[in-house]
Amino acid sequence: MKPIALFLALLFFWQNLGASADIPEDNELKKMIGRMLIVGFDGDSVDENSKIVSQIQKYELGGVILFDRHFHDRTKTKNISSPQQLSTLTSSLKSFAKKPLIVSVDQEGGRVARLKPAYGFDATPSAKVVSEMDEYMTKHVYNSLAKTLKNSGINCDFAPVVDLAINPQNRVIVGLNRSYGTDSKEVAKYAKIFINSLKNEHILSVAKHFPGHGSSLGDSHEGFVDISKTWSEVELEPYKELINSGMISMIMTAHVFNSQLDEKYPSTLSHNVNTKLLRDKLHFNGVIVSDDLQMGAILKHYSLKEIVSLSINSGVDMLLFGNQLATQDIDELVELIFAEVKSGEISYRRILESNKRVELLHKSF
Repeated sequence: MKPIALFLALLFFWQNLGASADIPEDNELKKMIGRMLIVGFDGDSVDENSKIVSQIQKYELGGVILFDRHFHDRTKTKNISSPQQLSTLTSSLKSFAKKPLIVSVDQEGGRVARLKPAYGFDATPSAKVVSEMDEYMTKHVYNSLAKTLKNSGINCDFAPVVDLAINPQNRVIVGLNRSYGTDSKEVAKYAKIFINSLKNEHILSVAKHFPGHGSSLGDSHEGFVDISKTWSEVELEPYKELINSGMISMIMTAHVFNSQLDEKYPSTLSHNVNTKLLRDKLHFNGVIVSDDLQMGAILKHYSLKEIVSLSINSGVDMLLFGNQLATQDIDELVELIFAEVKSGEISYRRILESNKRVELLHKSF
């Protein structure tokens, strides 16, 4: 073997050996995986014997997401029934956690609200209604919402929606009045007010749904959504503005397929979208969180093994399993990701990167 070839072979060997040596022992690796998970669970109260409590403690889970009703049976309470009950639940969850715990909800206002007036919470208008208000009233609306979340023990809101209302026939964003409008500057303006109100109460905000869901025809909850012919780069403008302003620390991916950006994978599973576009081109350094990985657009087309490997390797830092549309066993999920890291299918470097971002995130509230 020629000296240069021998040198390169030894260099490759030592680099790989160093990478393997960096992987921690099994229990610690499983906790690192756990820090990358936000999960839903059943129950409006918890104690030391609750399954979710044991999982939070065993894996040091990154977070939980709360819902008011069961998706398949709206008559049944899932996690939220009153202000006092919710405050007790969130306090209990945090008390059992060994590390900071993200306690999240979808509280946009209007149709998408888990804290409803029917349970004793103040109502928040939809984004469309807010877009017709002046800045003074908008601040009042979102300051009130932020205080409600703070008093309830919520420290992360999956909002604001920064999708542009491009397609009037869009059912999931435009049809539900979840968009501030068609003008990217106006959308960014109202989103900033929302984010500032949350930040003042030490609540994380999550801009969604990257790279844009407002031009779609379909609903990614139900199945495959192709925006290749309807999407345009203007849908990136609100993200550019929020990233450049340094205001946003979390962005949620959309389960939409866009051949303009990736000819093979939907955005949540796309390295082109999450790393090349969002990280490298738009310079976002915060946490990328997936939309619910149990939605039909993903779950109907990929195995769980493919979902976790592709999403993590694409650049997603936190995986959301709402356990509303389906039920995912957390032990099985952690073991699957663990095996994928051990086999090299998921890069340990990605696990490490994501954990560093999540740790920084936790220091912000």
